[in-house]
Amino acid sequence: MLKPEKKIFSLEEYFEIENRAEFKSEYYHGEIFAMTGASIAHNLIVSNIITVLNNSLSDSRCFVFPGDIKVQADFGLHYTYPDVSVVCNDIEFFENRNDTIVNPVVIFEVLSQSTKDYDRGSKFKAYRKIKSLKDYVLVDQYSIFIEHFYKNDSGFWILNEFEKVSDSLNIRSLNIDICLSKIYHRIDSRYI
Repeated sequence: MLKPEKKIFSLEEYFEIENRAEFKSEYYHGEIFAMTGASIAHNLIVSNIITVLNNSLSDSRCFVFPGDIKVQADFGLHYTYPDVSVVCNDIEFFENRNDTIVNPVVIFEVLSQSTKDYDRGSKFKAYRKIKSLKDYVLVDQYSIFIEHFYKNDSGFWILNEFEKVSDSLNIRSLNIDICLSKIYHRIDSRYI
């Protein structure tokens, strides 16, 4: 049986489709992938992260964005909707689009069964091409587990893992600590 031929879209076609769409889609090397809805646990975790970041950064020049802002992960090839992104100082936009940023300092992704391999693999590979990116945080929604990748002073990515609700995550690029109890606040087994 023949496989259906993949439809490849230009970047211009993708942005045109996104401008008219009722739902979000990510762009990956010419392919467009619709974003699906998220669980209650996923949404609570994202809300908790945004709350903690906004409270911690309220007097800074950093801006916290929810998953409705696109990030240029790899110029012309990969555009994503991270669950949470942070830009410090001036916000730089892709080709004067006010919905696509190119200079995040921190990105958070909440893992689901369907996205965890993508978030750890090709998406993170593309994110590492973002010169401004210093911290990449993967948050498990099914158990207390966080993978924090940060770029050290030599430009190498280092992994720290956290598994206790009493652990504290240090986001060096933002000069803040976030206790896992804040990220997993009000998450219980009913929402997983």
